[in-house]
Amino acid sequence: MTWQQDYLRRFYLGRPGWRNGTEEFHEMCQRFITSPARILEIGPSSGGQTSGFLAGLASELVGLDVDDDVQKNPHLTRALKYDGTHFPVDDASFDAVVLDYVLEHVEDPPALFREIHRVLRPGGTVLFRTPNARHYVSVLGRILPDRLSVWARRHPEDHRVYPRHFRCNTARACRRVLGDAGFRIETLRLIEKEPSYGMGSRILFLLMMAYERAVNSTAWLAGWRANLLVAARKPEP
Repeated sequence: MTWQQDYLRRFYLGRPGWRNGTEEFHEMCQRFITSPARILEIGPSSGGQTSGFLAGLASELVGLDVDDDVQKNPHLTRALKYDGTHFPVDDASFDAVVLDYVLEHVEDPPALFREIHRVLRPGGTVLFRTPNARHYVSVLGRILPDRLSVWARRHPEDHRVYPRHFRCNTARACRRVLGDAGFRIETLRLIEKEPSYGMGSRILFLLMMAYERAVNSTAWLAGWRANLLVAARKPEP
């Protein structure tokens, strides 16, 4: 057992009721998506846990991505290339739209959410997980070279890192942009989980764990937690 596995088991996985961020995000998706549903996943690339999870809820899972790797995603019913402006799908054609760690890479979030509103049926839901711009990882991510992010998370050297803009990555920004696009927010939560960016050093892990314990100890510090989990609905007429 590596020290990373030992620390995760000792301080997180072994705690009663502990759930990682992906599990919490998937639970939120399951709560708001009535299966079977037509689901559009934005930015799924070649596939991952969220694509696999959504496939179990979907009558049809369509992937939309600017990256050609979306064609390799085995969980999708259809894979579509996105030009960064207009979604190549019909109005009111999906029950849910899901973005998992995508919004931080979007240059024009208002335009994106207008398109999402267009393709959702009335009563449909957009659900997303994205970093909080106020969190130290996001702040450092705008300053430090991308290769340090790859090292900190123990990713392979060829791990692809996309440009980050953080233009809709606070609770206030999400409320404003979603409201302007015509959505009604159903839930907006901030969460702090295991220090995945501390896997390169024991000292770094322990310092980040101390931060996690602090911001999770009181609702007053919720605004400094790592990730936003948001579900917003397109109102029915």
